[in-house]
Amino acid sequence: MNKPLIGLTTTRMPNPSGRPAFGTNVPYTRAVSNAGGLPVLIPLELSSDDLDALLPRLDGILFTGGYDIDPQEYGGQLHPKVENIDHTRDKNETHLVQAVVEAGKAFLGICRGLQVINVALGGSLYEHLPDQLPGEVHHDNHGQPSNFLAHSVSVESNSQLANILLSNQAQVNSLHHQGVRRPAHELLPTAYSPDGLVEAFELPGDSFGLAVQWHPEELQEHESMRRLFQAFIQSCQVVNSL
Repeated sequence: MNKPLIGLTTTRMPNPSGRPAFGTNVPYTRAVSNAGGLPVLIPLELSSDDLDALLPRLDGILFTGGYDIDPQEYGGQLHPKVENIDHTRDKNETHLVQAVVEAGKAFLGICRGLQVINVALGGSLYEHLPDQLPGEVHHDNHGQPSNFLAHSVSVESNSQLANILLSNQAQVNSLHHQGVRRPAHELLPTAYSPDGLVEAFELPGDSFGLAVQWHPEELQEHESMRRLFQAFIQSCQVVNSL
């Protein structure tokens, strides 16, 4: 049986030579590969027509993490802590989210990936959690190791995520300063941090559509986080075999 082809969104990466470059962090590709998928990087500057031509050849999409989404994309306000906006990435990922949902194709969103899925489907974000979410858990832990378990999340017991994790509780890392303010109406929130912030949502339906605010690719020493990637790849494998 052929391994499913998984498209990974990319970001602009530092290049010592100063030349333009894009890519993604290795843990994303490693987690997909270890779960049985074939990771393929999606170039940042493809046209909408090229994205539409690429999508049918992929068995699933992983929307990776990265920098901040332009608040104008969700009717928000500019904030001094909103940094490194990439309009090309915002535009292309918005198009890709909408196309994936319309096509009923499997997807997994991580951190920024969760946020861009929410925005693309009509939801909004907090521009900077410390200023906008009273009693906020410390979500931006970039000063810690990437696998530092920052806080717990509570998972809805009847959700797909709880069935994958085999639990309605999880300890997660946390590497973000923005988050879901208003979930898109199509999305079903299924996990929350202790301060009430949405930490995961699902797209109800027959295909796999799930996103988490934490970084499970950095937590692959934990079986539950490996199962998240395995469930995603297995859903793509089923489509691949039809």
